[in-house]
Amino acid sequence: MKVIVVKDQAAGGVEGYKVFKNALDNGAKVFGLATGSTPVTTYQEIVKSDLDFSNCTSVNLDEYVGIAPDNDQSYKYFMQSHLFNQKPFKESFLPNGLAANPAEEVKRYDKVIDEHPIDLQILGIGRNGHIGFNEPGTARDVTTHVVDLTESTIEANARFFASENDVPKQAFSMGLASIMKSKHLILEAFGDNKADAVKGMIEGPDTVDCPASILQNHPDVTVIIDEAAASKLSKKY
Repeated sequence: MKVIVVKDQAAGGVEGYKVFKNALDNGAKVFGLATGSTPVTTYQEIVKSDLDFSNCTSVNLDEYVGIAPDNDQSYKYFMQSHLFNQKPFKESFLPNGLAANPAEEVKRYDKVIDEHPIDLQILGIGRNGHIGFNEPGTARDVTTHVVDLTESTIEANARFFASENDVPKQAFSMGLASIMKSKHLILEAFGDNKADAVKGMIEGPDTVDCPASILQNHPDVTVIIDEAAASKLSKKY
């Protein structure tokens, strides 16, 4: 892993933008995208730039089950607001949260990923070490799947909803095997509440108890963390 420690999330966004620019400059055509507060500064830097994704494809990590694309808490809405409206892609794929047959939607999305191999995938990390919605205990060989969200994840997402009761209890997510097929991974983490997960990912054992620790086995990972998220690492980067 290449680990970059920055002062704060704003500086992390600048470094994240550099990774995207380098990938685009070197011929990347398919970008795996994530939602949530973590990648926002990277997307802001991209929006301010002259990067052009009009000949590129995006494939998103996940989407809530049971939420319409035009719902302001859907991940489709998030991507439109933070990136796609300003920097459109030739085509953009997300799981369909309203799919009538979840098993068929899982197969469809696996086919999307197989037909559009991801050159660069951006990731965040949960406090429990999850990436995508792959919670602790998730099998390493799983591809796209329907996830029952843990209480800690529901609690973390509740700040975006009127009440915790409104938070979806399931999501479609790329599996760990899907993520690991990406050619280059960039993981960002900011804040001291991510410090334990970051330590487990970088310095802990490779274990299903910390899903992100699987990234130790990937040949090309860039980790961008602020000083707070890096505070429990034993080594200085």
